[in-house]
Amino acid sequence: MYDYDLFVIGAGSGGVRAGRITASLGARVAVAEEYRVGGTCVIRGCVPKKLLVYASHFSEEFEDAAGFGWQVGESKFDWKTLIANKDREIDRLNGLYISTLKNAGVETFEGRAVLKDPHTVEVAGQTVTARYILIATGGWPNMPDIPGIEHAITSNEAFHLEEFPKRVMVLGGGYVAVEFAGIFNGLGSETTLVYRKDKVLRGFDDDIRGRLDIEMRRKGVNIVYNTVVEKIEKQADGLKVTLKNGESCVVDQVMFAIGRSPSTKGLGLEEAGVKLSDNGAVIVDDYSRSSADHIYAVGDVTDRIALTPVAIKEGHAFALTVFGGQPVSPQHDNVASAVFSQPPIATVGLTETEAREKYGEIDVYVSDFKPMKYTLPGREERAFAKLIADRKTGRVIGAHMIGPDAPEIIQGIAIAVKAGLKKADFDATVAIHPSSAEEFVLMMNKRD
Repeated sequence: MYDYDLFVIGAGSGGVRAGRITASLGARVAVAEEYRVGGTCVIRGCVPKKLLVYASHFSEEFEDAAGFGWQVGESKFDWKTLIANKDREIDRLNGLYISTLKNAGVETFEGRAVLKDPHTVEVAGQTVTARYILIATGGWPNMPDIPGIEHAITSNEAFHLEEFPKRVMVLGGGYVAVEFAGIFNGLGSETTLVYRKDKVLRGFDDDIRGRLDIEMRRKGVNIVYNTVVEKIEKQADGLKVTLKNGESCVVDQVMFAIGRSPSTKGLGLEEAGVKLSDNGAVIVDDYSRSSADHIYAVGDVTDRIALTPVAIKEGHAFALTVFGGQPVSPQHDNVASAVFSQPPIATVGLTETEAREKYGEIDVYVSDFKPMKYTLPGREERAFAKLIADRKTGRVIGAHMIGPDAPEIIQGIAIAVKAGLKKADFDATVAIHPSSAEEFVLMMNKRD
């Protein structure tokens, strides 16, 4: 009856995983992508961003080298070289994703796919039908409706700037905002971060949020809270930005990182019987099924947890549920995450505030220390680690860290938290010394 068993709209991490696994189960699969195969993370998100984060670390590494006996000569940074090398790596990854789909027997359409009816899709001048349709179109950066907004950029454009901005203002207080503020600052830009609230990283543990504020300021980032941009004006010496608190300044680049919205506009979803939330997200059940029985959605377009590994899990679960005869509901509890700010942050489980609300009586253990790496250079930066346990059962329900290698460390801790291990299990584990990771098994400093 249909041209395909499954038609996937969007070739990001979730869509590619769903298509590949479904094809491996013997189904006829096609994927449509209007930009580049790989999605936000690979093409204009976490992968190129982390490459830029690596680049921005070198200014401090050169400074610290003297403490270890190295005499570093004059250094010079070239933005064009960094971007060209980054682009070459993204091209390589894009090619790998294309090959992965091809080798799995998935047909790829280049173009924007639009639903014409519940089983029909129009893409690249063709009309095709499918028994099931999967929406995996991700999200898109938000931009405010203010005078002069046409002079500003988002993270999408930041990866392709022809010239490096010597003065930059970043608007926002989430992952992307603090990460790019660190990137620009580390590469030598005079950087200002403006956020409408009173502390960055809303939703993270308060101790971690406070520590990041301290360290970002110490590194030279100017942070302005409790205000937003009123207007942007282009003038001879740059962009004049006027804030609602009455302040103004002139910069070379203005970047908004104030959140993302699900990419569902113009896809024909509502006409196909798919219900959307107020912000345009596809409403799905525990198995990623929308209000239309044969139409599913995974990843950022569902506005559940906007993380690439989560989208991959959801895509895989969808394939097993619909085509593998194994109903699998992707789990969204105790999902570890990292912010590649400077210093980096990683977390899993509940924040202290969330834990108190849910469990009442909890035990909180903290460790505040200077990483060994900074002792010889004399750098003032400190690290901070935190464990939260349910007092009644002793089970660890939250782990948080800010400091060098935090994401690498928390990945292992996340297994323990997901498995429901107790604080006593952490205490019984022999430490790896000397390391920052050992703080999690040596933590005895209980805080009221």
